[in-house]
Amino acid sequence: MGFEKFGWVSFASQTKVSKFVEYLEAGRIYGTKCLECGITQFPPRAYCRYCLSSNFEWELLSGDCSLITFTKVDAAPTSFKEQAPYLLGLAEFSEGPKVLAWIDQRIPMENLKAGTKLKLKPSKLENGNFSYILTR
Repeated sequence: MGFEKFGWVSFASQTKVSKFVEYLEAGRIYGTKCLECGITQFPPRAYCRYCLSSNFEWELLSGDCSLITFTKVDAAPTSFKEQAPYLLGLAEFSEGPKVLAWIDQRIPMENLKAGTKLKLKPSKLENGNFSYILTR
């Protein structure tokens, strides 16, 4: 299984981090921890963005996040026009990595501010693929 079940479009058929989609499908959020420099990254990467090592292990993340900032997208790119308007948030995991993700549309925008505690959870999309979403 590759990345064909991730997101709205298929970005790659085979990748070193394809287990990520299996974890999402199982309801878990995983990042990769570099065994050379110790940095945990999300989304998972085949190569550490700090030291370029490909020596990593999977790390289960709590999903607990703190919102840094967010934006409302009204004029979406063509491939996301059917989803607009939507909220995107930049949040930091309690374990350290940052994530850019959709914010659950059930959370009113007026209830969001820097520091709001959210949870990153796997999400099954309308097309049957998997992604993740910031929610309560």
